Formats: sequence, C-alpha cells, structure tokens
Amino acid sequence: MNTKYKGFESPGVTVDLSIFTVNEEQLKVMLVRRAENPYLGFWSLPGGFLKIGESLDRAAQRVLSEKSGVDDVYMEQLYTFGEPKRDPRSRVITVAYIALIPWQSLPEPESEKITDLTWTSVDALPKLAFDHKQILEYAVTRLRAKVSYSNIVHGLMPKQFRLSELQSMYETIINDKLDKRNFRKRMLATGLLKETGKKDIAGAHRPAMLYQFKSKEIIFI
Repeated sequence: MNTKYKGFESPGVTVDLSIFTVNEEQLKVMLVRRAENPYLGFWSLPGGFLKIGESLDRAAQRVLSEKSGVDDVYMEQLYTFGEPKRDPRSRVITVAYIALIPWQSLPEPESEKITDLTWTSVDALPKLAFDHKQILEYAVTRLRAKVSYSNIVHGLMPKQFRLSELQSMYETIINDKLDKRNFRKRMLATGLLKETGKKDIAGAHRPAMLYQFKSKEIIFI
C-alpha cells in the first residue's frame, strides 16, 4: 500500500491479468470473486500488489501460476492504468498484462469445487470491480488487432492442429467469419507453420494434415 517519503505519498503498484482462453467457440477470460472490500463479492481480473524486491514480470507470473495452475504460456505487458481515483482505498497504479492459455492445458478449468473463479465470455461479462472493465476491453481490442499481423494466436492453440481448427480459432477471436480458401492460402504463405507429418484421423471427418507453429516467439507478418 501507500507509503510516505520526505513528505510525498508513494502510490501502491499492482499487476492485473487478462487471462484468455477459447472454449465452446467463445473467447473467454478468467475472473475471480473478491473476498474483501472494496467491491466485496464482485468479479474482477486476477491480480495483486507488487512485493518488495519483485519485478513486474515476476509478479505477473506469480499471479498467473497461483490462479491458473500453469506457467509456460504466452504473456505480455499490456498497458499502465493510473487514474488517481481508480481504487477507493488509496492511490494505486496497475500494470496490466495479457496471458493466453490453450483450454486443453488448464487443470480442471470448470470444477464445481472452485467457487471463486470462473471463465466468462468476453461478450457476456458481469459487472466488474474497479476499472477492470476498461482494462479488459483494452486487452480484447489489443488481442483482436494483434492476431491480424502476428502469430500471437499460437498461445491459444494446442501443439498440433488442423488448419480448420486454426481458422476456427481466428474466427472466434476476431468475432467474424473468414473465407476457407483464402485463409488457408494466406497462412501457408506466411511461413509460420510446418507440417508435422501426421494426420488427424479421429472422428467422422476426412483425414487432414496436422500443423504446428515453427516458433513460439512473436513474429510479425
């Protein structure tokens, strides 16, 4: 919380995470229910105060691990929110992050035993605490824009996938339909994908080549 140094009040610093996944053809975000005032009982983005000696990225990794149970996922710093009255307790500045987790990587993502955490469609949000609606809207806008010029979508995909599954992921994130032929041609032309040499033969559909991303590093296209 705030401290005073030589007559000046020092603001508190927090990290807040917009943790995204895709399930049931919906872009979903993790929300946690607040157990204390202010906004007791409200849903909010997962976050926490920065510890002494802790870097911003380390704090974000700590929150991610505590809330999701996973560590090795894509995460990036989003923006800093510092309106003077964003927290009614005192002056608090938050550094927002985006994290992307494939649904298959989540341990018990919708267990009935977990009552203080939920995954909610970004298009059907409850009332959120603080300015978390503003933070989340900014994060969704950034994610939807970035999929158009980078390979950031790899953070939501399984290790191997059909091109049809990749197209469905893009359509879910941008909330729009894409032409199948043009999408396939464009993705293969980027050089971001490689064939695994394996085919998906499960289900009633025709066997299809499985692909994977060549790199997990962000590449702009």
